Amino acid sequence: MKRYKPIYVIAGKEESLVNEQCRRMLDELVEPSERATGLFKADPKEVTAADILDELRTAPFLTDKRVVVIKGADDFVSQNREILEKYFDNPCPTGVLILTVNSWPGNTKLARKLPKVGKLVSVTQPKASQLPGRLVQYASDAYSKGLSKDAAELLVELTGDDLVLLYSEIDKLALFADSEKTITTGHIEKLIGHNRIFGAFAVIDKCLAGDAGAAVERLRNMFASDKSTEFSVVGAFAFHFRRMFNAKVLLEKGVRQAEIINQLRIWGNKDSFFSQLRKMSLKQIGDGIQQLAEIDYAIKTGRTKPQVAIEQLVLRLTAVYDTH
Repeated sequence: MKRYKPIYVIAGKEESLVNEQCRRMLDELVEPSERATGLFKADPKEVTAADILDELRTAPFLTDKRVVVIKGADDFVSQNREILEKYFDNPCPTGVLILTVNSWPGNTKLARKLPKVGKLVSVTQPKASQLPGRLVQYASDAYSKGLSKDAAELLVELTGDDLVLLYSEIDKLALFADSEKTITTGHIEKLIGHNRIFGAFAVIDKCLAGDAGAAVERLRNMFASDKSTEFSVVGAFAFHFRRMFNAKVLLEKGVRQAEIINQLRIWGNKDSFFSQLRKMSLKQIGDGIQQLAEIDYAIKTGRTKPQVAIEQLVLRLTAVYDTH
């Protein structure tokens, strides 16, 4: 039987990451069949400290422990600090308290008591350079599957830097890989890259043909066919533009086309890819990458919506090549 602590505090400013960590912790602590009697999720605005302690001290039924979760518990902790301090001194051996908070200052009595009876799990958004490593670790921990560094980097390029979304993609890939022990770039290209990269590729192809109507129609089809496109569309276009930029640099250095295809893992319609390269200058491709970075920032700060921003980019790009 896996050992557990009587108290866990999950602290972090990124709510989605904190909630994901809480979900994973619950998966480890409570079997789905035990949740009806072994799990209590409390709304901190609707319960008292006495209610929480009663739940924790209730004898488990059809399970070996009773887990109580309070999400967004910052105010609850502040308002019930003395009661919680006493509970931290003598927690119920069959109860598990999970608190998720925005911050957990280390200079409080609760913070000093926690290491003796529980565990603090600090959740922070990893830097871009750390994302592949986190995915490799997740694939191993959650599914006992290998994930190469190249495959992890490709997944980040295709999906973006939202760690929760990246974990979700690993969940899908683990099922797709089935009995295979390693998730490969091939799995990613088939399951994720095909729709997103080929979708972006087709949109750009119509842009370079100066066909605004067809370009926008293909873009809207991307959004209609896959709900997750809203979160991944910038990454898909950025992936294609970065690959175009790298290929253009290599071409201008005199590297052979076949070598570029192998080096940059170009799949699909290779002739169309190099046809696109011939139509765009290195500066135009670089400008596209810069615009996508600006769009990504605007989306994350709530200044625009993904579909609107990408449509505007598509129309600007098409206008350059519209000969009508």
